[in-house]
Amino acid sequence: MSALKTQQNNGDVLAFINQAQPAQRQSDALKLLPIMEKISGQKATMWGTSIVGFGQYHYTNTGKGGSWPITGFSPRKNALTIYVMPGFERYKPMMDKLGKYTTGKSCLYVKKLNDINLEVLTQLLKTAYKDMQAMYETD
Repeated sequence: MSALKTQQNNGDVLAFINQAQPAQRQSDALKLLPIMEKISGQKATMWGTSIVGFGQYHYTNTGKGGSWPITGFSPRKNALTIYVMPGFERYKPMMDKLGKYTTGKSCLYVKKLNDINLEVLTQLLKTAYKDMQAMYETD
């Protein structure tokens, strides 16, 4: 079994966030950090070199398995990427109230946290986190 390249590690979360560019990503990531720690009940850990993760779940697919953060974010140059692992289909009512964003399969892309409703984001992340705990073996 080949391991995923992105693994949980002992990287310094705050040092990673503090080097994020542009400065808006830094401040948004620093705002999001305590929200996700509260939702998950977990301290943030680095996954690979660019993902701040919270908790972890274990999955298997096509005979391979691995671990991944239950939720997390990455302050990327183009947008703050927030990982909502169950995807978005089941959360449509919340998504309709969230504000200005785009999505990928499990990625929520936000240009600025001020563009979205933080209460709705918090509820979305809390619900998705609980859903992941119900679906997978988690730590």
